[in-house]
Amino acid sequence: MGGCSRHSHEPLLVRQKGERLVVDIHAHLNVAAAEEAIRAEMPDLPRGLPFSCPASDAVNVRMFQAIGPKLNGVEARLADMDRQGVDVQAISPNPGQYYYFAAPELGRDLARTINEGIAEAVAKAPERLVGMGTVPLQDCEMAVAELYRCVNELGMRGIEIGTSVSGRELADPELRPFFAAAEELGVLLFIHPLGFTHGERLSEHYLNNIIGNPLESTIALSHLIFGGVLDQLPGLKLCVAHGGGYLSGYWGRMDHAYRAREDCRQYISREPSSYLRQIWLDTLVFDQQQLDCLVHTHGADKLCMGTDYPFDMGDTDPVGFHADLDEAASTRILGQNAADLLGLVPQRA
Repeated sequence: MGGCSRHSHEPLLVRQKGERLVVDIHAHLNVAAAEEAIRAEMPDLPRGLPFSCPASDAVNVRMFQAIGPKLNGVEARLADMDRQGVDVQAISPNPGQYYYFAAPELGRDLARTINEGIAEAVAKAPERLVGMGTVPLQDCEMAVAELYRCVNELGMRGIEIGTSVSGRELADPELRPFFAAAEELGVLLFIHPLGFTHGERLSEHYLNNIIGNPLESTIALSHLIFGGVLDQLPGLKLCVAHGGGYLSGYWGRMDHAYRAREDCRQYISREPSSYLRQIWLDTLVFDQQQLDCLVHTHGADKLCMGTDYPFDMGDTDPVGFHADLDEAASTRILGQNAADLLGLVPQRA
């Protein structure tokens, strides 16, 4: 079993070096043991990002070679956090390790391996790292059991989930017990895409990541809203990567549809944008005007700083990116909101 045994309901003391706490809610760890295990069971492993081209594949090979020590380990990660001014990383699995396509029992075993790997990494720097695990969503009963294990045995502060489960939307009624259990536990669910599932037109120019990732999150969020999940489970804690996709910039159209069409009111009782504002978004949007728009429309109290460490589509100067915000907004976004979601209590170093 992993080295982390702190219960997620207990306040967790973390290091704060500067005048305010800085928490990266969007950072990844790859667990090599799980990768080796699934390759042994499934030699013809499906491509993690199926819609790609030779030029993008070549860049990705070089990227993974360069970031390997950071993605798979702790020492280089901590040094980078110091350079970035980040006090705490919430580390979640490499999205390529969801493994929802595996048979349920294999998926459960892989999830356990990944979660124990994350817990072991956290134990190496418990004042700097907190864990967010994974669950085998291809079997809801197993997913709920692993959720409880993550929280009660491994001390996880959240669970990372994908945007769909082997063709099933997150609003599928069969998945509702998992979301209900997460609400009951009060544990954060971090939603992160892995390209667009129907990306036949997005293979060139890395578009399946550039456009596909936010588009996939937009679709997943729309199903969670219109499918009634956020209506039925108002206490569910959700944070969505990459600024939540495109929905946060075009919510007026879904509100109009709610008012104009009865088929858009089947499972919800108020305008869709009101459910959107129940959730948290990270601020990995790269452009200062887009950040300002998120603060204006979504609110500084519902935004968390995220870097997508250590991938090349991440932000290497997250504190600097938020430098033009006023003091109250930057304090909340850089760390206070994430600390509240994850149950962190800062101690000055």
